[in-house]
Amino acid sequence: MRIMAFDYGTKRIGIAVTDPMQIIATGLDTIHPLKIIDYLKKYLQTEQVERFVLGEPKQMDNTPSQSAMHVRGFANLLKKTFPGIPVEMFDERFTSKMASATIAQSGMGKKARQNKELVDTISAVILLQSWMSKSY
Repeated sequence: MRIMAFDYGTKRIGIAVTDPMQIIATGLDTIHPLKIIDYLKKYLQTEQVERFVLGEPKQMDNTPSQSAMHVRGFANLLKKTFPGIPVEMFDERFTSKMASATIAQSGMGKKARQNKELVDTISAVILLQSWMSKSY
């Protein structure tokens, strides 16, 4: 079964998943928050997901950031809609900066580096990779 991670934002949600063996994290998509539940219902018809990992936004002093209440609301929505899939929060500090740096290092042009959907998807991949390295 796969692990699915979310980099939640009020405009976009970056999504990453593991392979079924849970070895590699791959970017899956970027979805508008209003469309995420329908997207997940469709995805779960063909793929088994063992756990949702949700980026927990924190400030440098470890207190919740301003967007934390939105993320908690999304976590509650996931738990209510998919009660059989556990939701785990995981520190997401620096994932967006790391994603931008990764895109820059990849040699992609300025336009790609400014593509916020790509940044959100890569942020979800980094979040999932970080979770995997701490969990295994």
